[in-house]
Order: sequence, then structure tokens, then C-alpha cells
Amino acid sequence: MLDSIKTVAKKFLEKTYNKEVYIISHFDTDGITSAAIIIRAFQRLGMKFQLKIVRGLEESIFKELPEDKLILFLDLASNSFQHIKKLKTEVFILDHHEIVSEIPENVTIINPHLYNECEEVSSAAICYLFAKELDEKNSDLAYLAIVGMVGDMLEKNLGKIYVNIIKESGIKVKKGLLLYPATRPIDKVLEFNTNIYIDRVTGSQSGVIEFLKEAGIEKENGKYKTILDLNADELSKLITLITIQRSDYKLNEELIGNIYLINMFIKLEDAREISAMINACSRNGESGTVISFCLQNKISKERVEKIYAQNKQNIVKALNVIPELKKIENKNYLIINAEDKIKDTIIGTIASILSNSRAYEEGKAIIGMAYNQDKIKVSARMVGKSGKNIREVLNSVVEIIGGEVGGHKNAAGCLIEKRKENEFIEELRKKLEIELVKI
Repeated sequence: MLDSIKTVAKKFLEKTYNKEVYIISHFDTDGITSAAIIIRAFQRLGMKFQLKIVRGLEESIFKELPEDKLILFLDLASNSFQHIKKLKTEVFILDHHEIVSEIPENVTIINPHLYNECEEVSSAAICYLFAKELDEKNSDLAYLAIVGMVGDMLEKNLGKIYVNIIKESGIKVKKGLLLYPATRPIDKVLEFNTNIYIDRVTGSQSGVIEFLKEAGIEKENGKYKTILDLNADELSKLITLITIQRSDYKLNEELIGNIYLINMFIKLEDAREISAMINACSRNGESGTVISFCLQNKISKERVEKIYAQNKQNIVKALNVIPELKKIENKNYLIINAEDKIKDTIIGTIASILSNSRAYEEGKAIIGMAYNQDKIKVSARMVGKSGKNIREVLNSVVEIIGGEVGGHKNAAGCLIEKRKENEFIEELRKKLEIELVKI
């Protein structure tokens, strides 16, 4: 893949000589960090470009693409060749999602799935390696490739590519408890944490205080320590209590791991929190602001922090409203139709939190639905690491009723028309009952 990136970068420079580039990138952490890397690389080359951040590639987007510009897709488009082959312009794609059909003649693509020996990497890593081939000075953007890696949860099994990027980034890597952010007071971390759900603690300030009291962790100088500042005894007590509450977690595999500390605005920040901030802003229509933040523009920092704080409050409110929502449940799946009671921008986060809770058995599908104007945002997660490919399940439904699908085996989503709500639920139930029984 590395040789191909070198070849494609050279071809790209030749094709873009005196030509404007139209960039389209995904709106999640990986897509935003990919866009930030490419933008800075193009700025340094003095290239003309336009940028569009999208939630997904609906057919209407392809109809609006300019014919006089070279098109560059980041972190998407590997599943959209049926539309791309109709374009009358040259297309470059830097992506890591599964390729499901033959590559059209007008497409030049870098995708790990084309190389059998290649490790799994996110689009931000591909964009970083590509940017380095454009100009070696872009090596200072390595930290964004690591944020993209964390955003796509690829940090546990690192191959040679990521090991080298981490070295180039100069970030600090520390072993520790995988609650985030490790750089914030532990009480706030426990209250708003979404990766290790703890019943009656996550989302509850009073529950957090009782939990910390039980763990023997007290305030010092009026505030609690950060995870990084806890001494060995305090950390051991906290981990013990978490494992009592969450006996389903494997201590060494799921509770303890690498914490990636990135220097942002002259301060060490947990890469997982940077990823969460990016997602919160982009999903609230502030992709431009958060790209500026990624490139460490101080003016954008205050705005990003404000949106992120509000987003955390919205997540807590959403968790509290779940008992009141419409649900369809059997042994193999849970469908939560939030309608307009949970924002579509956080329904994926809520589905993830529930899939990480102790309430559901491994192999169960958690599907959240939320209104987005005349559309419905659907987010699906599998509990645990075994089970059906949920992306394939969603895709099989969308093939019948229409819509756009994206994501991975254990975490996927789609956007459907609101008027097809009942039809979607009916078809989804059929597919889940058939497919999940096969496991």
C-alpha cells in the first residue's frame, strides 16, 4: 500500500496542475481529521480547493458535483461506485471502508482492502501518508492520524504503519484505565463516560460521588484527581470496584490499555476526548469550526468546548429519557424508536452506550432511530464482538426500501426517508429475526 500511495500522490500532483480540487469528506472523527490533514497539505502547496463535509453519500450529492474540478473523496465512496462511474470527471478516493463492486475507470483509489497484507488503518492514516508524499513537512500532522485511529477504535492491535506514525507524531503513550478523558477530574469522567457504562453511576452526579466514596477516593484541595494523577493504590481500588460492577469486562483486555496524549494548544489532551469533541461539533453542523480546531486555531477552541459541554448534557438527558421511548425487543435485538425525543446527532452515541452496558447479552443487536427533518437516522450496534454483520443486515433492508448505508460489521448506520418508517421497522425485524437466528 505504501508504494501505491507514493504512485498515487505523484499522479495526483500531475492531474491537479492548474486545476481546482473538490474535496468531499465524512463528518465523523476519521473524516474530519482526514479533511484537516489534506487541507493543510493543500494550503502548503498553494492549491485551490473546495471542501464539503457530508453525513453520507446520497445520490443527490453526485448530481451536484462540478465537472470542471477533480473530485477527491475522503473516508467514504468505496461503496458508491454505481454513482461515481457516471461522473464525467476524474475521481481520487482515500478510504478504508469495504469495497463492494468493481472499481470504475475514472477512479484512482487507495484502500487497505486492496492489499491482502495490509494492516487495518483509518482514512486519516492514509491521508497522512499521502500528505507526506506530497511534502515531507506534513509529518507535523501525524497527531491527526492518531486521533483518527482512536476515533475508529483501531488502537488496540497496532501494526507497523501505526507504530511508525506514533513515533513521528511525538505523542505520549501511557498505560492506564481506559475511562476517558484521563486528563480530567475522575468525577466528571465517571459521570459522562460512554465507553464503560456503569449502572447508577454513568449520568448520575450523586451516583458518582457514592461510587468514589466506596472506592476510597476523596477530593484534594476541593477537587478530584485525574486518572493520570491517581496513585497506584487509588487506581487499584477504582479498578476493583469497576470490575465488581462490570464483571463482564476483562481486566487486561478491556479496562487497561494505552492512553494517547496529544499536545493540543500547548496542553496534553486525551486523544479519545479530542475525538469526542470532533464528533460532537461535526454532528451539530460545526464541521468547519472543528477542522479549524484540529489545526489548532485558538479562535475555534472556545466554540468547540462549548458545543462539547452541551453535547455531554444532551447525552445524559437522552439516557434518562430511554425508559419512556417506544421499543421493540426480543432475545436477539432491541429497536428503540426515539422519534424526535433524542437528537439524531447523538442516537449513535446512545446505541453505543447501551451496547456497552451490562443490560444485554453478547450477540444482541441494538438499533436506535431518531428523526432528522424528513429523514430518519438509524444507528445499529452489536453487543460484544461476536454476532451478525450488522452493516449487512441494514444494507439488506435498504436494498428493499431505499436509503444510504455506512459503517462496519459491529457498528453501522443508515439514513432512510421518514415516510418509510413503518416499512423500515417491519423489514428490519424480518431480517434480524432471520439473520440473527443463524448465528
